[in-house]
Amino acid sequence: MKKSLLLVLLCILISPACFAQASGKAAPRLAEYWEKLADGVVQCHLCPRNCVLRKGERGFCGVRINKDGALYTFSYGNPIAIHVDPIEKKPFFHVYPGSSAFSLAVAGCNMRCLFCQNWEISQARPDESMNYDLAPQAVAPAARENGCDFVVFTYTEPTTFFEYMRDCAREAKASGLKVGMHSCGYVNPAPLKELLQYMDAVNVDIKGFSDEFYRKMGQGAELKPVLETLKTIHASGVWLELTNLVIPGENDDPKQIKAMCDWIQANLGSEVPLHFSRFVPAFRLQNLPPTPVSTLEDCRRIAMAAGLKYVYIGNVPGHPAENTYCPNCGKPVVRRAGYTILENRIRKGHCEFCGAVIAGIWKD
Repeated sequence: MKKSLLLVLLCILISPACFAQASGKAAPRLAEYWEKLADGVVQCHLCPRNCVLRKGERGFCGVRINKDGALYTFSYGNPIAIHVDPIEKKPFFHVYPGSSAFSLAVAGCNMRCLFCQNWEISQARPDESMNYDLAPQAVAPAARENGCDFVVFTYTEPTTFFEYMRDCAREAKASGLKVGMHSCGYVNPAPLKELLQYMDAVNVDIKGFSDEFYRKMGQGAELKPVLETLKTIHASGVWLELTNLVIPGENDDPKQIKAMCDWIQANLGSEVPLHFSRFVPAFRLQNLPPTPVSTLEDCRRIAMAAGLKYVYIGNVPGHPAENTYCPNCGKPVVRRAGYTILENRIRKGHCEFCGAVIAGIWKD
């Protein structure tokens, strides 16, 4: 889909008073988390790639550039996508069920995942795409005008537009809104900790459980920094959910799934929701078939046997594993059909049937 068409489709669902018309190229802005080296060279410290850049060179993300011996970002105040989504689409299943999320994305990503479903915007550059003009101060009013409880940074990799996301999140939190992001988790500890001051919920894609998979699918990425990100988020007290896209023949080995689930249980605890999402052919993996539902069901059984209490199957609308079940009495406390909430039996964070605590962020 061409960018102009994407913007038109998004405009249909958002109140036009919320932001300016789409504009062209973005002006560069001085970035944060970098240092000067010798001879006009700079090193970026936003993500674990720690790109070393000569004058005129861009980072792996395509967003940050060495301009005359200083690091600048092209991603500030210029989202490529603005949308109102169900919070379940992020996916957050233990956060304000049935509520709306004001979703923002700026072009760019520090991964090159072969299976990316949003590659048209994640692999674009923010100074070469058509974008909206939306200052951080305008985000909260726009979210409220569209009936949203949450502002969520999603679709692309939000940590690549760190400065803009942080400022938007700070404004949204100050106005009383909740804030979340869906991230690949490939970010250094210092900027992550700064972001977490303004976050209520984070969903992280744990793409696989081996360096080999990360190197192959993310072009030179590693697993360890993602695991460190997960531990940092968990320790901060910010609500955490995980998504694992299960790709046939690539990351669906039962032993690897078990190792991942055992790690989650040991390091993050049993109450972190885990979403096993169905792969559909996309981007550079259109030669592979969709994930068999039986494979997803096997993954869920492995996770629950490892002690995880809330394990879901995604991208299979109508599957019983879309529902939230009370880990104490086993009854469904939230029933779903795709992104639609059919029934919510959670009252003040407790199962309506047996009174057990259901972990999450609940409205009542």
